[in-house]
Amino acid sequence: MPTGLRARDASREAALELRRAGVPEPGASAEVLLSELLGVRRGEIPFHDPPLTDEQARLYAAWIERRANREPVQRILGRAYFRNLVLQLNEETLIPRPDTESVVDVALECLDGRGGAGAVLDVGTGTGAIAISIAQERPRTTVYATDLSAQALEAARRNADQNGASVSFHRADLFDGLEFLQDGVDLLVSNPPYVEAGGIEELAPEVREWDPGVALDGGPDGLLFYRRIFDEAPPLLRNGADVVLEVGDGQGKAVLELGGDAGFVPLGLREDLAGTPRVALLRWEG
Repeated sequence: MPTGLRARDASREAALELRRAGVPEPGASAEVLLSELLGVRRGEIPFHDPPLTDEQARLYAAWIERRANREPVQRILGRAYFRNLVLQLNEETLIPRPDTESVVDVALECLDGRGGAGAVLDVGTGTGAIAISIAQERPRTTVYATDLSAQALEAARRNADQNGASVSFHRADLFDGLEFLQDGVDLLVSNPPYVEAGGIEELAPEVREWDPGVALDGGPDGLLFYRRIFDEAPPLLRNGADVVLEVGDGQGKAVLELGGDAGFVPLGLREDLAGTPRVALLRWEG
């Protein structure tokens, strides 16, 4: 990246380089990285007059090279934005995606039906995106979250602290070791691994090579963890508890049927912002 370029020219050159490398939406990647580097909004880049310093040009060139190698923008920056949150990442955390915001929306609706209060359990929390959002946006709730990865939990705890949210984190393989929740929870929420094992190699490089495999692999048919949730969750659920689960494309009907077969009451599917069925909603009336 030549030094002395103004922001708009640096962004344009970077976008051309990314396009040649086959990066999807090259202009967006170039602008986001440059806006983060300069501390300005993307829309302000064309009007940012000071040319890049030598140090800025070197760092921007290094970032663009990493993006050209299909490293996600969030990994390059070490953080991701989700709803009102800034979330730190590490190699054991899945990058939170906009699709998952619909999971939070449905969870909040369920809680609002309970007066905005209740006990919540987020299973497989990763960065803590779901749990922290719920705790921040419905402060009268008591939120618990689990993950099998100690490194992911480290990131989640740091994210909760930095975003001023109160969440109780616990290391667990789904529900193991949660006997202290013997009084039960009112809401179970999860974005479990749901990619078919044989389909992981077909994912975009940004996902396949940079997201942790354990957060993607849902077994041979992608439904392994839904079966486990429906089988193992009931002892921790209060009568009438809501269950809110993110589902992969085309999986919604199968997940509802699995839940129904396990004694849960299927309440339907909710769409994400793109209009894709993304959330399965069920209720436990055991």
